[in-house]
Amino acid sequence: MTTCYCGNHLSFEECCKPFIDGTRKPATAIELMKSRFSAYATADADYLIETTHKSTRKSQTKEAIEAWATSNHWIKLDVIEITDFTVTFEAHYIDNHKLEQIHFEKSNFVFENNSWYYVDGIFKK
Repeated sequence: MTTCYCGNHLSFEECCKPFIDGTRKPATAIELMKSRFSAYATADADYLIETTHKSTRKSQTKEAIEAWATSNHWIKLDVIEITDFTVTFEAHYIDNHKLEQIHFEKSNFVFENNSWYYVDGIFKK
């Protein structure tokens, strides 16, 4: 069994896929954040758009999300800190130049209309 992209010991089919395919809804910000990492790893731009809050959704296009997701090889996710509405993490990936990179972000989430949404983040370069 291969573990989920998000680093959980469960398989992708048992862990993040039910969120991405709409079978289940994330119950917490961390579940949403991990499922969004798995969506990047599987290049599921539709899920990423659907789980982005309407206030910031218009700043991202499906084409740009797909390009970012597919131009990188997503290696692992390290969660650093979790609060009720924020998740600080490092997403490790290999870029299109074959260089290992780390995307650091403190993401902000909101719970609205019985669903969690990614709002925005603070990034460190």
